[in-house]
Amino acid sequence: MYKSVRTFVNYSHSINNSVPIVRSNIHTAAPLSDRLPMPTRRSALRTFAALGACLTLAVSDPTTAAAQTAPAPSMEGKTVLITGSTDGLGRETARVLASRGAFVIVHGRNAERGKALVNEITKSGKGRARFYAADFASLTAVRAFADSVSANHPHLDLLVNNAGVLGGETPRRTSTDGHELHFAVNYLAGFLLTERLLPLLRSSSPSRIVNVASRAQQPIDFSNVMLETGYSGGRGYAQSKLAQITYTKGLAERLKGSGVSVYALHPASMMNTTMVLSIGAAPRSTVEEGLASVLHAIDNTDAPSGTYFNGQIVATPHAQAMDTAAQARLRALSQQLTGQR
Repeated sequence: MYKSVRTFVNYSHSINNSVPIVRSNIHTAAPLSDRLPMPTRRSALRTFAALGACLTLAVSDPTTAAAQTAPAPSMEGKTVLITGSTDGLGRETARVLASRGAFVIVHGRNAERGKALVNEITKSGKGRARFYAADFASLTAVRAFADSVSANHPHLDLLVNNAGVLGGETPRRTSTDGHELHFAVNYLAGFLLTERLLPLLRSSSPSRIVNVASRAQQPIDFSNVMLETGYSGGRGYAQSKLAQITYTKGLAERLKGSGVSVYALHPASMMNTTMVLSIGAAPRSTVEEGLASVLHAIDNTDAPSGTYFNGQIVATPHAQAMDTAAQARLRALSQQLTGQR
């Protein structure tokens, strides 16, 4: 996963995770709170507090707790890929699926953390793992990563698009390809990876795609997708997360009858990660809560493909995600930007 980027805070899905950064030339290990001047720090905290307020996780019904006591499905013989899985929510998801017997493809930028997780899984005697390094701020790196997975693994049963970033009150930043960084890392990278892995997922059916999104959702402005005007970190993040959900809805329609199902979810808000604590924010949920939501999206057999979950509850996303014209327009734009048809 991605850690902090100067004042560009790495929060996947609503300040939920500490995720490693996407570009080494803007990486720093110092906490955000130590790097911002006081006025900027106050502004950033106000932004994060407002975002957290809109991301309060819906309360589960009593049947959810009962369902969680059921035996976890075995993952023996399954191959799963979890992006951003060297830290935070992604790492915990990798650990759980490996404990069920899965072969886990671990992804991140930090080779040391990636190899440490692979070694941990190997020593546990439950499941197996392999680490791949890929910078999701580079479409070339994403393309090479997808092609390596296809070449090295004969089947893929589960893809969890978890990696992401969230910027605070900082100047607008762009990816290696010149795209607004939220849109590039949170959405375009997952789009390209998924599309290139679809043949493998189809041949491995029944298989599943889980897109870790957020309740923070803002309509995509197709005349200003890269937010060259009116930029804010919160807006960039929320737009990229709605793009994930919009893509999920359209992809579910395309994959009907293929045996490949696709889901999107908001896992939890303000989880108790190092990153949340480093900006002085009070956690509102735990990584364990977010993990339960992700596992629910992975394991559920009741909800139809294309479902969006708020936590473990079926929910309705922003109306734009349901708009077939917006879905088609987003797909055409994504194909144009990535060169993936």
